Amino acid sequence: MDLMKRVMGLMAMVLAILAGAGCVTQPGTVTQGPPPGGSGVVEKYQVGVDDTLSVSVWRNPELSVNAVVRPDGMITVPVIGDVLAAGKTPEEIAADIRERLSQYIRNPQVAVSVTRLVSNAYLTRVRVTGAVVQPVSSPHRPGMTVLDAVLEAGGVTEFAAPDNARLYRKVDGKINAYPIHLKQILQKGDLSTNYELLPGDIISIPERSF
Repeated sequence: MDLMKRVMGLMAMVLAILAGAGCVTQPGTVTQGPPPGGSGVVEKYQVGVDDTLSVSVWRNPELSVNAVVRPDGMITVPVIGDVLAAGKTPEEIAADIRERLSQYIRNPQVAVSVTRLVSNAYLTRVRVTGAVVQPVSSPHRPGMTVLDAVLEAGGVTEFAAPDNARLYRKVDGKINAYPIHLKQILQKGDLSTNYELLPGDIISIPERSF
């Protein structure tokens, strides 16, 4: 919990510095919404230590296994032994296992999935920071929207400038900032900027100038 508070505090400080410098995106300009979505925006997940993987070999249940990624980054698969998993996507791990199993069985069909995500859980969360009642870091859920996340943060404070809120999203390797008209969402039911969120999104709500 203390670590998460420090992370949230650091994030708020970075966003404040970016805003103050006029650098709300890496190119220095605000990107008008709606932000791009879909699987093409979400980076492929790389397996890490302590993640649990399910390795399934079609028609060979004796070769299928559930394995926790060890501190050395390896998992153990029947017949072929240790396989490097950390730092690779499930698809890459499956390809490695398929290639090595092909020495023992003909045309092996291998599927690898993450059944328990531990190492990079932070990357799959949505964060709300700034002038909200309680800054939060919440697990992403399919269909989760800006309004959902802000309500989980307890709503905005009396000092907030809700129509100056920003949604920060990594697209093509750079951080883009998309304007959110949060006051319109909360008070007028205008959902035009109530964007659906993706893992890793950050919502920042500044305080108004007095």
